[in-house]
Amino acid sequence: MGTITEFDPKNIVTCVHCGLRYDWRRSPSSSLKMTYCGSLCEKADLGFTIETILRSERTVAA
Repeated sequence: MGTITEFDPKNIVTCVHCGLRYDWRRSPSSSLKMTYCGSLCEKADLGFTIETILRSERTVAA
């Protein structure tokens, strides 16, 4: 098995928000690694991050 430091062109994708080419294995976007180069582009494109939704707690109106 290879390590993340080895270059493999099949791991290079293009961010749908900014167009930057990046190694998807290094993307800090935890849920959308193959779509966004990072959580900033994820938030800029969607208006939120999937991680924020997953960590949020639902509040019930009284």
